[in-house]
Amino acid sequence: MSMSKGRGLQANALGTFDTVVMAIAGSAPAYSLGATTAVLVGAVGLASPAALLYCAIPMLGIALAFSYLSRIDVNAGASYSWVGRTLHPFLGFISGWALVVSATIFMVAGSLPAGAMTLALFDEGLAENTALSTAVGACWFLIMLLVVLGGARLTVRAQLIMSGVELVILALFAVLAFIHTDNARAFDWSWLGFSHFDGPSGFASGALIAAFYYWGWDVTSNLSEETRNSRRTTGLAGLIGIGIVFLLFEVFTIATNLILTSKQIEENDANVLGVLGDEIWAGWGGKLLIVSVMLSTIATLETTLIQVTRSLFAMGRDRTMPSALGRVHRTWNTPWVAILVVGAVALVMFIASNALGSVGEILADAISAIGLQIAVYYGLAGVAVVVAYRKMLLKSPVKFILGGLWPLLGAGFMFWIFVESLSELSSAAIAIGIGGLAVGLIPMLWYWKQGSDYYRPSKLDASRTVETDYVPDEYVAAYARAHESPPTDF
Repeated sequence: MSMSKGRGLQANALGTFDTVVMAIAGSAPAYSLGATTAVLVGAVGLASPAALLYCAIPMLGIALAFSYLSRIDVNAGASYSWVGRTLHPFLGFISGWALVVSATIFMVAGSLPAGAMTLALFDEGLAENTALSTAVGACWFLIMLLVVLGGARLTVRAQLIMSGVELVILALFAVLAFIHTDNARAFDWSWLGFSHFDGPSGFASGALIAAFYYWGWDVTSNLSEETRNSRRTTGLAGLIGIGIVFLLFEVFTIATNLILTSKQIEENDANVLGVLGDEIWAGWGGKLLIVSVMLSTIATLETTLIQVTRSLFAMGRDRTMPSALGRVHRTWNTPWVAILVVGAVALVMFIASNALGSVGEILADAISAIGLQIAVYYGLAGVAVVVAYRKMLLKSPVKFILGGLWPLLGAGFMFWIFVESLSELSSAAIAIGIGGLAVGLIPMLWYWKQGSDYYRPSKLDASRTVETDYVPDEYVAAYARAHESPPTDF
């Protein structure tokens, strides 16, 4: 294996269309619907469409924060770099660590449905076998690990195929769902209101799960060092991705309310989309939607691998984690050490997960735990953009609203659902969610004492950046090769 410690990631590998595809694949519409709908319905019942709607508004604020921050700092670590250079390096590390832990947990939460859905194509009874689902899911995970190891171009080609088929199937069933009349309920506008929530804590628990639905679009920021014209492209792609998946989420959760009973949802907690497909199109419907969920799950495993390995690469480069994680393969231009480490840790977690219960039980706790970690690093990014742009926010109403107020409200919402939902979550979900964050204090304090330059950062200040004069791609490529923090006065 040929590798080099001093190389950067492959600059200019992805274009605008590629990054939009990655944003959609990161949120994994079919997977999120198939694996998370039962959890969301269990938390808020018929208010599932409302939870997704009211979470989408602050989530757009966070996407705006990522868009504005990516204009002034191109870094594979994304929020890890931005929060560290605006608020405090300790908070920046926790932000990056939250992504690393949530993504690593997702390796299990995502691989199990991939295995279960693959088995369900042949025999639905096999899908309930946790050990067999884990084994098949682990095989899919290893395949995606090799694809990610092969480089950004190979990764996006795989995504174009998987996400393309997934979206065609979902679009077909979105139309069929609303012309389906057999045994269907009448639509009720209260599903988009607040009446079905069990108080503020009930709303918060639903919003926390809804945050998991949307999570993943920010993979575009982790790919910024590998994207052409990334200062414009990564943020735009994230916003477009959220818009598309929001429409799909709303259509299918409303269709679930219209067509399925609560008993059907409860009995098929890991295969809600397949049951919905059977109701809409008996015989073929369930199989086609199972295929879409399987493809979506495999696709989002790929984007999650990118997020966690690029974040670890940035940490290794900054020496806030072992420096070996910052090594890049000479041929493929990928952080091969980070990829192999994540693969090894995930495989150990696959084995451990078999002791935790059924696929549905594992998913419920994992989704809630990941939701807590998402709320932390999204919320910190929302605050970071306000600090970075503080001297410019009053120069125009657009900057004030899109670069300040909306992201700040999004951050407040994320922190609120974090605190408010704690009373509603299981002890396992809280232990995984908060315990996973607490573990990050160990490497943070260790490498701070070792004198990492990350803990003595140059401040990120948008007023010292000419926003209309973006740095040429050649400069970004040179920066990536040099592994140095970019100057703050671009």
